[in-house]
Amino acid sequence: MMLASIDIAVLIAYVLAIFALAQWVSRERAGHTKNSNDYFLAGKTLPWWAIGASLIAANISAEQIIGMSGSGYVIGLAIASYEWMAALTLVIVGKYFLPIFLKNGIHTMPQFLELRYGPRICKLMAVFWLGVYVFVNLTSILWLGSIAVHAVAGIDQTYALIALAAFALFYQLYGGLKAVALTDIVQVTLLVAGGLAIDVIALGRIGDGHGIAAGFSTLLARAPEHFHMILSRDNPYYMDLPGLSVLVGGLWVMNLSYWGFNQYIIQRALAAKSLKEAQRGVTFAAYLKLLMPVIVVLPGLAAVLLAPDLAKPDQAYPAVMRLLPSGFLGLVFAALIAAIVASLASKINSVSTIFTLDLYAGWRRDASKKQPGATPPSEKQLVRVGRIAAVIAVLLAVLTAKPLLGHFDQAFQYIQEFTGFFTPGICVIFLLGLFWKRASEAGALTAAIGSALLSLLFKLTWPTLPFMDRVGVVFLLALVAAVVVPLLRPEAKASNRIDVRNVDYHTSRGFNVAAIGVILILAALYAVWW
Repeated sequence: MMLASIDIAVLIAYVLAIFALAQWVSRERAGHTKNSNDYFLAGKTLPWWAIGASLIAANISAEQIIGMSGSGYVIGLAIASYEWMAALTLVIVGKYFLPIFLKNGIHTMPQFLELRYGPRICKLMAVFWLGVYVFVNLTSILWLGSIAVHAVAGIDQTYALIALAAFALFYQLYGGLKAVALTDIVQVTLLVAGGLAIDVIALGRIGDGHGIAAGFSTLLARAPEHFHMILSRDNPYYMDLPGLSVLVGGLWVMNLSYWGFNQYIIQRALAAKSLKEAQRGVTFAAYLKLLMPVIVVLPGLAAVLLAPDLAKPDQAYPAVMRLLPSGFLGLVFAALIAAIVASLASKINSVSTIFTLDLYAGWRRDASKKQPGATPPSEKQLVRVGRIAAVIAVLLAVLTAKPLLGHFDQAFQYIQEFTGFFTPGICVIFLLGLFWKRASEAGALTAAIGSALLSLLFKLTWPTLPFMDRVGVVFLLALVAAVVVPLLRPEAKASNRIDVRNVDYHTSRGFNVAAIGVILILAALYAVWW
């Protein structure tokens, strides 16, 4: 696929504009020096539209666009459950999780664990998340993103990987979360515009010049097997999406862990002006999630008719892109780049935040207590360390992306499998920490370790159990363990410093109307496409 001059011009305009915008929104008032609150939490000034857009930008990257289009190509619309059920999850996060987090001034997820359970599990999980974010998330986005860029534009994959890493790092290095979040509205707008452009042209081609409605009707008539949301047991892809489990099973565990307790996601809401603004932001993100299958799944469905003989499903999105005329190709390619760098920038900023606030600042505070004359880190030092941590994280990801993922044919599936070992335990730890006052550090550690061991045991001894069902079963077992341990061996001294007294779960009429709207839309979607 060759980019015409106008496509290259569109791409260059995007790169220059987003870099300039990031520097402009990061500027400081005269006489004000950027502090850690500014750098890691955008001064807690984010408006709802920035929160909602940034949540989606952090979530959607090349692996989602390419991978979900590929899944749409072979599985069909059922893969949209990941997006549509996430919309309802965001409503739950906004109503029940954010009031506790914001009332207690939570900045990071390890900080919540320290206040709730104590320092040991905080440090343990901080190191765990840093490892996952650098060696799983950053490497996967860079590697799969570079594959996508190579497939679309023919750029050498190594050069593409380095360029993506450098762009994502430098456009947000000065401004931190503020630069990321306030530019993400542009990134998401571009993502939606590019996705709609590819849909319109693909459906127009299927409709043979009679419009997109005719194209969609033709797609429905000629590929009806691709339009079922709940797969039956005899479906060849039941192991990937096991029937009703997408509605009542393990997908809930995965969604709650991802949208509620994942630093690079929840950090946007923690940086809100207020709880009400944060709740508006997550409902905005919920409606964007309802739209996402149109952007990331529909191109794969269209490829069923437009490119029926692809060697690999993940070729579906690039195959449909080849239909785009010059100019539109540049727009969609820029949207793909936007999805990659926005997601990368979010992970980089969260690595920087966790390392600086949960590890470095803690080490310095402990040292200042133990050593006469030692002082806690200054705000300027925290920001500097955060930037250094960001640079080191990116360098590590660039150097390890190919060694870690280069030999996998389906890297994204392996990544999901790996993170699925720990997701049930993480979900248990946070849910009990939020809503059960007797939850203990011993119970939390039991859930965390037990989740990994049980997942591995089921993986080896019960290979026919679908991944999503395994997550659900391990969650229930880890939950039982985390409840039984403190009942049998209560903590001698409670370490809970999370204040849940008088937490106001009341939400505004606007939030309630939006939440009901999400539920009704989901009910209609599943009723129509069951």
